[in-house]
Amino acid sequence: MKIIFAGTPEFAAVALEALYAAGHEITLVLTQPDRPAGRGMQLQASPVKQCALKHGTPVAQPVSLRLDGKYPEVAQEAHALLRSTPHDVMIVAAYGLILPRSVLDIPRYGCINIHGSLLPRWRGAAPIHRAIEAGDAETGITIMQMEEGLDTGPMMLIESLPISDEDTTGSLHDKLAALGAKMIVEAMEKLEQGALPATLQPEQGANYAAKIAKEEAALDFSQSAEQLARRIRAFNPFPGATGRFGDTVVKLWKARAVTVAQQGEPGQVLSADAQGGIVVACGEGALLLTELQKPGGKRLPAAEFLKGFPMEGGRLA
Repeated sequence: MKIIFAGTPEFAAVALEALYAAGHEITLVLTQPDRPAGRGMQLQASPVKQCALKHGTPVAQPVSLRLDGKYPEVAQEAHALLRSTPHDVMIVAAYGLILPRSVLDIPRYGCINIHGSLLPRWRGAAPIHRAIEAGDAETGITIMQMEEGLDTGPMMLIESLPISDEDTTGSLHDKLAALGAKMIVEAMEKLEQGALPATLQPEQGANYAAKIAKEEAALDFSQSAEQLARRIRAFNPFPGATGRFGDTVVKLWKARAVTVAQQGEPGQVLSADAQGGIVVACGEGALLLTELQKPGGKRLPAAEFLKGFPMEGGRLA
């Protein structure tokens, strides 16, 4: 198959690498413009761009594809490039730009998306985070035909994956990236054979997975310990859940809900020692914090963290 690939982060790069390995001809790659990153804030190419350049594939980085948007000339150039580039299908994975109808209609087989949830459960930008936060028992990958609605297109392939009690967004992302790569290769094989039927999504059970905002990092200890433990896993590695101890904002990377005999006010540190760990009262139950980080420091197990940051008798807010 001749493929135009549109994607930006590592999730998409894993799929792109799998398509190269399967022998498909990637004729063009679209990705987000280079962004400042690292301590020096130097411009850095996206993982997808790095993968494409390694394989010698042309790369385009338009800031918009909307002919009616802020950059119509840029969009017109991108449209012309898409029309002039030989391809059968466009594959899209976490690209980050809206694809208008004028783009969706260009490829012979349309645009096919690798989506990180069991549609229609989580439509939107952050399906992995939201699945963990909500306490879902499973998630998965849906290969879908794109249309103008937000992740509303017909489903072509779908495969589930259990969410373990230890999964963070980081660990689940890696599992789903590998699954998505496998499934998009399978989808291309079926498409070549003319055996990739699509099923309309049901509207029942659809939820919007809103993009994660940094403000969500601050935990509310009036919530239950189970809810907070899920939020900590959902916000690992980004944006990192936080609690304020006095004037210091502490990042909370790992925790689990526990049952305690002594129940205090939400946020009260019930115990903080090397043996028992850091136990914090919640609206319901208590949270055992096992990995924390102070500003400018490293992530540390609770016992190591307490050596330089005593918390006994204090309060997290």
